Amino acid sequence: MAAGLKILCGNSNEPLAKDICEYLRISLGDTTVSKFSDGEIQIQINEDIRGTDVFIVQSTNAPAENLLELLLLLDAVKRASARRVTAVIPYFGYARQDRKAAPRVPISAKVAANLIVAAGADRVLTMDLHAPQIQGFFDVPLDHLYSALVFTRRLKELDTPDNLVIVSPDAGGMALARSYSKRLNCPLALVDKRRPRPNVSEVVNVIGDVAGKNVIIRDDMIDTGGSLVGAAEALKKNGANTIFAACTHALLSGPSVQRIEASSLTKLIVSDSIGLTPDKRIEKIEVLSVASLFGEAIRRIHEEKSVSSLFESADQTQ
Repeated sequence: MAAGLKILCGNSNEPLAKDICEYLRISLGDTTVSKFSDGEIQIQINEDIRGTDVFIVQSTNAPAENLLELLLLLDAVKRASARRVTAVIPYFGYARQDRKAAPRVPISAKVAANLIVAAGADRVLTMDLHAPQIQGFFDVPLDHLYSALVFTRRLKELDTPDNLVIVSPDAGGMALARSYSKRLNCPLALVDKRRPRPNVSEVVNVIGDVAGKNVIIRDDMIDTGGSLVGAAEALKKNGANTIFAACTHALLSGPSVQRIEASSLTKLIVSDSIGLTPDKRIEKIEVLSVASLFGEAIRRIHEEKSVSSLFESADQTQ
């Protein structure tokens, strides 16, 4: 690996950072992220990074300390005279708040983007943003990775007959589901639902033929699991056979794990963009590594090579 490359991380997903380093055949940078006695975060970089190309791996899922750790790491690296600082954010939190959906509410995704740039990020590397327009919230270069390279490979290995259908769990996810139906050369269906309030959804109808079919529900994230499980039950009532789900970001908050365990889902496939605690690693949940995807993107950025060429062989209409 070329000299001058450093990978650092906070506490949000150290295992992924280590796997990225293993792909790049370098050691993870020596950084201490701890707390003072009053609970304030303390950052200490324990090696010389002057003049280096630094990549900070940190997802910004809850708790909010993950975002604050990233901001403090960016500031510390910038003040240590790194040549360039890239914020590597496998999961960008606050992305669902990308517009004013009601009066007197913030556009939280824009606020988070402003903070990251103000803290010292020269560029950003992320994956499967909830809303593609968030790329424009950052006033620095942003490379947007697609997990399709990882998920498509695994979905093709599933033990399913030819009668496969890709299902979007809502109208907003149709572009993502359509791209997978093209890759897997199979029909597309939609679960039509409404959201009376956040984290609550009601299935209205299933659009498309799923009777006797094996279906894969494709979404960018799973939070409480209510929407996904509701979609699975609706598909089952409409005659679906085996039901799989593939969601990039596994937030898995609240009763999500219990819901998945008791649901009609055969398997939920997620990425390791968010680290899962042991209580969330149940038999129904399979985790795919995106370390090689991020590792290759980091290598190309460091060597000033194209990142988009990673996806030129696939239709990335997410």
